[in-house]
Amino acid sequence: MRQESIQSIELSNGVRILTEKVPGIRSVALGIWIGSGSRMEISGEEGVSHFIEHLMFKGTKRRTARDIAESLDAVGGQLNAFTAKEMTCYYARVMDEHLPLAVDVLTDMLFNSTFEKKALDKERGVVKEEISMYEDTPDELIHDVFMATAWPDNPLGKPVLGTIQSLDEIDRNVVKNYIERQYVPEKIVIAAAGCLEHEAVQTLLRPIFETLTKRSQPALHPAPAGLSGMTKKLTKPTGQMQICLGTQGISIADERNYPLYILNNILGGGLSSRLVQSIREERGLAYSVYSFNNSFKDAGIFAFYAGTAPSAAGQVIELFQKEMDNLCSQGVTQAEFDRAKAQVRGSLYMGIESVSNRMNRLGRNMLLLDKIIPPEETIRKVENVCIEDIQKLAAYLFHNQPHVLATIGPEM
Repeated sequence: MRQESIQSIELSNGVRILTEKVPGIRSVALGIWIGSGSRMEISGEEGVSHFIEHLMFKGTKRRTARDIAESLDAVGGQLNAFTAKEMTCYYARVMDEHLPLAVDVLTDMLFNSTFEKKALDKERGVVKEEISMYEDTPDELIHDVFMATAWPDNPLGKPVLGTIQSLDEIDRNVVKNYIERQYVPEKIVIAAAGCLEHEAVQTLLRPIFETLTKRSQPALHPAPAGLSGMTKKLTKPTGQMQICLGTQGISIADERNYPLYILNNILGGGLSSRLVQSIREERGLAYSVYSFNNSFKDAGIFAFYAGTAPSAAGQVIELFQKEMDNLCSQGVTQAEFDRAKAQVRGSLYMGIESVSNRMNRLGRNMLLLDKIIPPEETIRKVENVCIEDIQKLAAYLFHNQPHVLATIGPEM
């Protein structure tokens, strides 16, 4: 991919439009990104970002919920959305000739949704069921418990879905006020990748988005300086003990993310990783075990996960700690460093074969970093990482950092 295949423009009101032309394919992925998620919610709004994402599909002035559901299905396309802590994205993938339809449907949802009380009440029930399903899935729930333990008094620690109780407080006024405050032009990024021409995409989008009035952005509630260092044990009658153990990470803009890709792969990113080999293959203590990194605009968290027999929980936690200590004291071998770098590089290359992944890269980078990072630049920076970078990062992450531990399982 050549850098000139990516083009961008910023409208006078702050809306940004990004495109990437990908030769040799017929589809287009289009996403409308809003720089607002659960982190931006205030008291009484918990879960509203995700609730709005659902409501956008429930009817506009021109389309019923069924019309929206059938609109892209009828041309072999896909329509969906997701909400995270710092963003919401409404997206579609269609054949190139149906891009105008995708733009029309997505913008109709974004600007003409009616949010009728009947639809709100019905969808509130749907989201409550989603929350109940999530709470009945311990290996999913543990991540919310872990984040709430790490940042107990900050919006970063609150679940994206909200709670069953908080949903009851969200009415049409809460929805409308949140959209008015958060869906502002400066927080909108439109990203498209695939079989397209930049000028043609502009022609479709500009008349719709340049009419939006520029408004000030609400201030972001800052992340805490560090993690709580707390332990949370949630008792549930489960067959396994779910475990998350983590430390302070790094923000999404930190250049140390490039060595972190490799460090994460070495520790728990694949079948050959230290955690999988030690905990699963050598000792048979877990089926699912991995490490993960969550990076935000001004904070981050690095953690380990495993689901194991309650009687083995203590041993697994000790093995997590042992791998952190070993990485700090002994470093990594040249062989595992080379293997991890090759795995990361291969994953990056395979990822850019998808137009949806390319669109996601464009949208996320511009929304969270205010710049475009071509895949080649990411790969080049990964290639430039050396073993010493891994050692320095391990010392920062694991040496004298407060640990956060969350578990879900039976009473012991």
